[in-house]
Amino acid sequence: MDGGFQYRMAYLEPRLIRDALGSRASALPFVQSAVTDHPRLKNAVVPLLFDLSRPLEPLEADQAVATIADALLALDGYASKGRREPTRCAVAVERVRSFLDANNERVVQSSELEAIVDLDRYEIARQFRRCLGTSPYRYLTMRRLGRVRKLIRSGAALAEAALEAGFADQSHMTRQFKQAFGMSPGRWREMQQPARAAA
Repeated sequence: MDGGFQYRMAYLEPRLIRDALGSRASALPFVQSAVTDHPRLKNAVVPLLFDLSRPLEPLEADQAVATIADALLALDGYASKGRREPTRCAVAVERVRSFLDANNERVVQSSELEAIVDLDRYEIARQFRRCLGTSPYRYLTMRRLGRVRKLIRSGAALAEAALEAGFADQSHMTRQFKQAFGMSPGRWREMQQPARAAA
């Protein structure tokens, strides 16, 4: 191959998988093959490796661990203990959602969420996804992107909007914006200008 190839790798300590599975597993999951194309595991790993140019935020890392642990458990039925799905915790999820709404401009620590509800970080991630269809980190990111759009509409520079909305920098915001909306924030700003001029 003329251009060579690249690969990305993430190392998860086994204790993180064990902690994420909690009482749902009697042992750490074991996957027979070192190479797999299982869709659930692929969908769990790809977002973790998507952007390695910055450290993961705590909520983002916890969601990745919980999703990967669940996918590994699904691949190894021997590790499970009946695998009962926990009951929904709507009140806890609502508290977490409200906290994220109120604190979306800063990095939120998983320990903060654990302190406001009686669940560990991995169960928070699972229950949040069950009730709201997304992870706490993705929810937080979408609140930030909503704020970015308001700031851009009001005339803020892209770098200013990124920092004020809680992103690490403009490139972090741009990647998230493109992933969510399919275009760069600069292009989105251009599309807003005729609407502002007509108003």
